[in-house]
Parts: sequence; structure tokens; C-alpha cells
Amino acid sequence: MRDLFDRIIENKGPLGKWASQAEGYFVFPKLEGPISNRMKFQGKEVITWSINDYLGLANRPEVKKVDGETAAEYGAAFPMGARMMSGHTDFHEQLEQELAAFVNKQSAYLLNFGYQGILSTIDALVSKDDIIVYDVDAHACIIDGVRLHMGKRFTFMHNDIESLEKNLDRATKMAEQTGGGILVISEGVFGMRGEQGKLKEIVALKKKYNFRFLVDDAHGFGTLGATGAGAGEEQGIQDGIDVYFATFAKSMAGIGAFLAADKEIIDYLKYNLRSQMFAKSLPMIYVKGALKRLDMLRTMPELKAKLWENVNALQNGLKERGFDIGTTTSCVTPVYLNGSIPEAMALVKDLRENYSIFCSIVVYPVIPKGLILLRMIPTATHTIEDINETLEAFSEIRARLENGTYKRLSAAVAAAMGE
Repeated sequence: MRDLFDRIIENKGPLGKWASQAEGYFVFPKLEGPISNRMKFQGKEVITWSINDYLGLANRPEVKKVDGETAAEYGAAFPMGARMMSGHTDFHEQLEQELAAFVNKQSAYLLNFGYQGILSTIDALVSKDDIIVYDVDAHACIIDGVRLHMGKRFTFMHNDIESLEKNLDRATKMAEQTGGGILVISEGVFGMRGEQGKLKEIVALKKKYNFRFLVDDAHGFGTLGATGAGAGEEQGIQDGIDVYFATFAKSMAGIGAFLAADKEIIDYLKYNLRSQMFAKSLPMIYVKGALKRLDMLRTMPELKAKLWENVNALQNGLKERGFDIGTTTSCVTPVYLNGSIPEAMALVKDLRENYSIFCSIVVYPVIPKGLILLRMIPTATHTIEDINETLEAFSEIRARLENGTYKRLSAAVAAAMGE
């Protein structure tokens, strides 16, 4: 027997082993100043492509005014206690009613955070006799929710309907034995690849299989669909989504999340979601702030129009220059390059120090070894000047990657790490 911490000290994990080189710069960086298209990084202004403020609401004066007035009136604590005990207000109910109407569902329920909310939702929806079938590329919060499940679960290959059908066949046979039901889980937009989930095709399978459908639409809410109601609206199948989930942390530039479904299902979840039953109510500053943001989302379509003008300019510009942006069908813009982790670190440092461009870097184990993913989030606050500067910079850093410049620069780092 050995001390529990021995393993942790000896093996910090595939990302943790880079902490001494990466922390404070590549991971846990500090962006400063008002949230916008340009912010400060280590005292220098950079074009920022890493903020999920899709509609540019975070620094709008009318939004900050409501946030400030609410904080002055209620403070950061009110209401105290869990919703079921002492943390319920008329404003919580109002926000739920407006959200339900916006996404065309009977009822909605506010959640404190997206991650714990979707995790707890999965736990509440299924019993040990039920079977979960979910996309293999599902977000970590979904995977952790599935891990809580005491029954059987199957994954289907990413956005592969044939693979989903095979697993629905397996799940159906098993459910006949257990007496349980089937929950299928996908995402409206997959946050790394930028692809929309094949929601329309999944809903069509309801004619053949008996299952319920949960969709995590964190990146689709506010950005997709004629009104911004998300991927279900975009694909014309919102009615086929049995439980719809979205977060305020992206388009709404806030904290919190919500579920929307038939009233009977929401009523059940209100009394069975452990992450909400035993947690403090969403503070008023976030509730009234979300009401204001939702109103702007509904009444200012020009915000989404500007967002997509920038998305199209960036993505088309990258494709015209021969960059691989995968099969994104959303605002999320991945740029795939070939290279090692040390090369990726040298490349990103060059972008930040010499081109004043800040974007997120994604490497193994999130994506396969040998690939570098530069994940870009265009917003309504970006300008054509920002986009053109970035396109020029990307062309130059790609040339340096291909001619071995970053490999030479990173050799010392790689040797030190034993790579």
C-alpha cells in the first residue's frame, strides 16, 4: 500500500506535466480590461479570439447599467438559500417563463451553472434500468453526467447516424430486458469542431425507435435559428427535442443556465435535480441581468447579424487561404495544423508576442497527437480590420510552422521534457 498522493506527485497527467512551461501564459492566462475584441495580455493590446461573448453583450452600457443597479439594490447574496427553501422570487419565475416562450417550450427551469446543471439533469432523468446513448464527442459535462448513471450506456460515433442506429438497436433490446427507457444525448453545436449535431436526423429516428432526446445547446442558443433560439430552431425540429438545455455563459455573457421541456417534465426536474435542490439560488444580479440580455437578444437582431457577418468573413478568408477549418457549421472556428506540443507553444507565443493575436490552443489529449487546433470565437464586436490582420498573421505563422522554424525554437523545450 502506498500514499494516495504518490501517484498524483509522480504523474501530473498529459496536460499537467507542462505546467512549469505553460501556466500563466498558455494555460491560466490573464486577459485584462473591458471584455471586447481587443483586450490586454501581459500589458499589451491583443486581438482576442478566445471569449465566448458571441453577441458582444458583456460590455454593452445598457447591460452594465442593469448589472450595476441590481447589485446596488440587492447585493451579491440575495436571495439566500436554495430555491426550494428560501431562494425563490418572482424574477426567477419571470425569467423562466420568458425563456420557455423564447425556445418554444411549455416550461423552463433556471440552473446555477451549466456544467453542474447538465450533469445533474442526466442523473435525474434516468434510473438504473434505463439506457443512455450519446455522441462520443460529447462535452465533458455530459460525460461526467453519464458516469453517474448506474445502468448501461452506449456511445455512437460522432454525428454518425448509422452508428446511432446500431446502438439504438442494442439499447432497445436491453431496455426490453430491464423494463427501462432510452435517453439519447447530443449537442446543438460541438464546441471544439464547431459542427452542429445532426438533430434533425436523430429526431427522425423517433419514428423507428422509442427514445427521449436531450440536447445541450450551449453554443447554439443565441447564435443559431431565425430568432436565435438555437440549433433546434435552425434545423426546424425544436418540437422533437424533449429536454433542451442552454447556458448563459456564451451568448448571454453571464452566469447560469436553463432547461426547457414539457411542464410535467420540468415539474419533475425541479424536485429531483440534486445540484439545484441542495445549492444556493441563482443570485438576483444574474437573474435580472439575464432578463435584460434575453430582451436584447429578442429585440436586437442586428447583433446576431453582425456576428454572422464576422463569422463568414473569418471562415471564408481562412478557407480562401487554404486553411483547414474542418466541417464547422457554427460560429466556432477551428483551424487545424500539423505539429507537436512544443511547436504549438512556440507558434502561439509568436502570435501573441509578434502579431498581438490571442486565441486558444488545443492539443493532445483533447485532440489526436500531432495536431494543433487554434480555436477561434468570432463575436459581434470584432471588426473587418481584426479579421484581416489575423488572416495575414495566420498565413505567416503557417509558413514558419511548415519550414521548421517552430520545431527549431521548441527543440530545447522538447528535450527538457523528454519528448
